[in-house]
Amino acid sequence: MADGRFDLKGKTVIVTGAGRGLGRAIARGIAKAGATTIVAGRTAAALQEAAHEMRQAGGDARAAVFDATKREDVDRLVAEAAPGGRLDAIVINHGVSLSKAAEETTEAEMEAVLAVNVRSAFSCAQAAGRRMIAQGGGSIVFVSSTASKVGFASLVAYGASKGGVDQIVRQLAVEWGPKGVRVNAINPGYTTNDMAGTEKRHADPALNAEMRRLTPMQRRGEPWEFAGPAVFFCSDASSFVNGFCLDVDGGYCAM
Repeated sequence: MADGRFDLKGKTVIVTGAGRGLGRAIARGIAKAGATTIVAGRTAAALQEAAHEMRQAGGDARAAVFDATKREDVDRLVAEAAPGGRLDAIVINHGVSLSKAAEETTEAEMEAVLAVNVRSAFSCAQAAGRRMIAQGGGSIVFVSSTASKVGFASLVAYGASKGGVDQIVRQLAVEWGPKGVRVNAINPGYTTNDMAGTEKRHADPALNAEMRRLTPMQRRGEPWEFAGPAVFFCSDASSFVNGFCLDVDGGYCAM
C-alpha cells in the first residue's frame, strides 16, 4: 500500500539548476510526485523544454529564469514561486566544478566556484528560509557532493565549496529547526551528469575505470536515482529528518 506521506500533491517546490542533468531529473521526480514544480535556472529554452516535458507527463510545472548569483533574482524567484500561497520546499541544485591541480588553481578560480556553490546557494536558502519561517515551516534541500567528505585529486575548489555547503546545512538545521524549517542535503557520488567544469573529468577513461573500481556498485549513478531522495526530503515522510547529509554514492564513502 502506498504511503501518502511521500505524496507531494498540493505542495509547491522550487528546483534550481533544473534545465538539465541532475536538476532536471530531480524536478521530473518531484512533479511526478504531484507537486507544483518551479523549474528554475539560467537558460530559458532548456527550462521551457523541461517544464513542457513534465506537463506532458501529467505534472504541474513552470519555468522560471533567474541568475542564482544575483540576489534580486533569488528574491524574485522565491516571491513569485507561489504568489499569496505557501512555498513548501526548495531543492538547491545549481553548481559549477573545476578540475585542476591544487598548486595551479588561481585565487580567481577558487572565488568563482565558491561564489556559485556556497554564496549563491546560501542566498537561495536564506530567501526561501525567510518565507518558510514566516509561514511556519518548510523543507530546504541542498545538492552537495561526496567531495565534501573525502578527498579527490584536482577538486580542491569544488571539494572546499561542498564542504561549506554541508556545514551550512548543519548550521541552518540547528537555527531553523525550532522554527519548523528542515534543512538537509543529498551528496551524490560518481554520477553521469553534465555540470559545468566536469567535461574533461567525465571523459577520462582511466578515471572512469578507477572510480568504478572504488565504488562497490561498480558503476556511475544515474540522474533519475536522485529523484527519490529529493522527494523524500521534500515530503512529510522526512518530517523528523533535519541536518542530515545523505550519501547517494553506490557505497563509495563506505570503502
